Amino acid sequence: MSQKTLVEGARAGALGDPEPAASSKRWWILAVIALAQLMVVLDATIVNIALPSAQKDLGFSDGNRQWIVTAYALAFASLLLLGGRIADLFGRKTAFLAGVVGFAAVSALGGAANGFGMLVTARALQGAFGALLAPAALSLLNTTFTDARERARAFSVYGAIAGAGGAVGLLLGGVLTDALDWRWTLYVNVAIAVVAFAGGWLLLTNHRDAENGKLDVPGTLLVAAGLFSLVYGFSNAETHDWGSALTWGFLIAGGVLLAAFAWWQTKAAHPLLPLRILLERNRAASFLAVLISAGGMFGVFLFLTYYLQLNLGFSPTRTGVAFLPMVGALMVAAQLGTTVLLPRIGPKVAVPIGFAVAAAGMAWLTGIGVGSSYVSAVLPQLVVTGVGLGLVMPAAMQLATGGVTAQDAGVASATVNAMQQVGGSIGTALLNTLAASAATDYLAGKDATSKLVQAQATIESYTTAFWWSAGMFTAGAVIAFLLFRRGVPEPNTDAAPVVHM
Repeated sequence: MSQKTLVEGARAGALGDPEPAASSKRWWILAVIALAQLMVVLDATIVNIALPSAQKDLGFSDGNRQWIVTAYALAFASLLLLGGRIADLFGRKTAFLAGVVGFAAVSALGGAANGFGMLVTARALQGAFGALLAPAALSLLNTTFTDARERARAFSVYGAIAGAGGAVGLLLGGVLTDALDWRWTLYVNVAIAVVAFAGGWLLLTNHRDAENGKLDVPGTLLVAAGLFSLVYGFSNAETHDWGSALTWGFLIAGGVLLAAFAWWQTKAAHPLLPLRILLERNRAASFLAVLISAGGMFGVFLFLTYYLQLNLGFSPTRTGVAFLPMVGALMVAAQLGTTVLLPRIGPKVAVPIGFAVAAAGMAWLTGIGVGSSYVSAVLPQLVVTGVGLGLVMPAAMQLATGGVTAQDAGVASATVNAMQQVGGSIGTALLNTLAASAATDYLAGKDATSKLVQAQATIESYTTAFWWSAGMFTAGAVIAFLLFRRGVPEPNTDAAPVVHM
């Protein structure tokens, strides 16, 4: 047996690969995994476009609408690390199939919702099953492809599908809402899940990496409760006020619980999140960059959706199409940032520039009015914002997972995705609260029955959210400049490849 064969066999064994690398099934496995991942990613945005229709049908308030988005993201983020651990303990195939079935079942529950409570519960359960499904899919991809060249091709395909999921969700959400009903933005997952389950059942084999390990139950409870308390506290600021105990009490509780989680991770025998992942300077800066950029970006999607549909009269399909220039600009800038700017000038310059451009785009977007034109008052601003975010997010994600060892690759990827979802959850809750307060303040002392006054109040709420998003991006530029190391990071050829969900 050649030395090369021995090395490849050892590598496959270290990865826990249950099948030969040359298995003819591997590309079919990639298709199944990518399909399941697409279902999880597009559900982060597909409901956004349908939200105005769902709100009108079920009659929930403006204050509650953000929970339809936040419940999914929060459950997904807080349980993502646990989902990866479950896949290691009980087997990837088992976790994958359970995730697919559960996601489809609760999607059907959400589609049949007869009120706000039922819908938001279904969205939270979607996030929980997504947190089980996504890490299992990533682990399966890691162990199915062991040849370096094929591995790179597989990860590029998977990454492209995962990255395009948000754009697909915006467009598909509009088409389904227009052609059928908002409920089909949830029912569509059942059809996707049937194909993914059949392929997974036939093609996958079960494998465990941590049969003798244990779940970090205290860590899971602490981090989930801490994240929930933070988001719930921000949300309560709208229905109560910032001085209410239900606001600051939950915010303080969230901080204490997350601090306790960090302490527990230094003591736990099987920590949910080993703190060595967070202590490298560039990686810590990258996690914060992902958190901040996601917080601002989720707000853009939510408030612009309402502005385009309620103020400019766009249909759901046209609204989805209206976001595509931003997505296109983001994808072009992502290639430019990761292949040209980052290798030449490093993150200390490239990432703050991206944040500054995104902040300029959001500040420019505050010029919208009741009778504004999409072409002049929205389109250029979206493109500028997309360029800025394209320079920030892919670069930050790449640096957040660069240089990690194989044993930490999964948790590093899960942490990046958790930061993205937590940022989106907190950003949506905070911006929704600030926007609602701005509308209330505007209406004070005015004729609230006047349609023109009501329309102007909604504009005031949107522009307030956009100003705060610009402020978040500006803060991101400062933080990135202060925290990132000087120079160009040296690539680590021994590091395990990591894909972002």
